[in-house]
Amino acid sequence: MDADIEGVPQEVSTGSLPAGDRVQRSVDEAHARYRDRDEGEVIDSIPELAEADPALFGLAVAPTGGDVHAAGDADVQFTIQSISKAFVYALVCEAHGHDEVLERVGVDNTGYPFDSVVTLELNDGHPKNPMVNAGALATTALVPGDGAAERWEHVRTGLSAFAGRRLEMDDAVHRSESAVNQRTRAIAQLLESYGRITTDPLDVVDVYTRQCALLVSARDLAVMGATLANGGVNPLTGERTVSPHVCRDVLSVLAVTGMYEKSGDWLFGIGMPAKSGISGGIVAVAPGKGALGAYSPQLDSAGNSVRGQLAAAYLSRTLGLNVFASSAAGGPRG
Repeated sequence: MDADIEGVPQEVSTGSLPAGDRVQRSVDEAHARYRDRDEGEVIDSIPELAEADPALFGLAVAPTGGDVHAAGDADVQFTIQSISKAFVYALVCEAHGHDEVLERVGVDNTGYPFDSVVTLELNDGHPKNPMVNAGALATTALVPGDGAAERWEHVRTGLSAFAGRRLEMDDAVHRSESAVNQRTRAIAQLLESYGRITTDPLDVVDVYTRQCALLVSARDLAVMGATLANGGVNPLTGERTVSPHVCRDVLSVLAVTGMYEKSGDWLFGIGMPAKSGISGGIVAVAPGKGALGAYSPQLDSAGNSVRGQLAAAYLSRTLGLNVFASSAAGGPRG
């Protein structure tokens, strides 16, 4: 790609969401339509997450205009888990710039599970993307700060700005994940052996585990996603979190890799950049329009919320969120 093109002004034309009452009606309909679906399983590999109530189901849509439309358990808090990867990636891109981050962490899908090391070994230790664990650890290692404590505070403050409120960490989940994250520690040490992490890899793992244990709600996820949809400006607080070109980079990566090995199926069926987490959260973004947040802890085999996916598909269709959908601009041309 021509590096000089970054200096060329970019025009944006993305439309808008329907009126607020119609958005709320669609959110209510999606919740009612799927609240009794019972497929999937609550994750059991992390003891604290295994305690989640499988009946919980919350939905929220946040337009870039500032209102939030919610249904069900939209204010129930849960840990953000892997969804944090998208927003930490945004903070790192803002701090270091497009080219430096791209040199450290790629943007291609692996086709493998999120904790696989296969592609890392096949690519001389270069992580394929920031949404799998290897790439997320390499990304967290780039967070600005003098030591782990400063890097953690940068993450917490940055993600809080995306949410528009101060986010707190779930100490019990942090301890629970720290007790069973041997594979994550091994990946970090493998990255260090390749020179991809140049600080203490176990400190990186701790910051990463802490970021995954931040508490959010479906409403928070919708606002965080709407901030990316709004060129980096939080639609509730008016605060700029990152620049528009960082939002573009993050959403591009999410479109390709955000739903792990199911990313292609998701993009084909739903058509929105999105990210999921193993606690049951999903954030999906329609650039320029807004975003949806979903929470339901019953997951499919790839670790994505079953009810969340169904609701996202319904809302994408009824609210015009699919970034690939279009209609004829006028009549036939001869």
